[in-house]
Amino acid sequence: MEVIKLREDFIKLGQALKAAGLVESGVDAKSVILDGLVKVNGNIETQRGKKLYDGDIVTFDKETIKIEK
Repeated sequence: MEVIKLREDFIKLGQALKAAGLVESGVDAKSVILDGLVKVNGNIETQRGKKLYDGDIVTFDKETIKIEK
């Protein structure tokens, strides 16, 4: 499980995928999110700009990202 430490109050979903190295670019992030391949806290998320906060869990391509303060 990849852990992303927040520098601010939140991180956007597309940025989190890039920070974890699961996608190479914002374009790739947008594509996989719009295709319904990314889940936030167990629910499919289609908004690239979805704000993630402390405790949120993102899953994509059998990988998990945990957001921590």
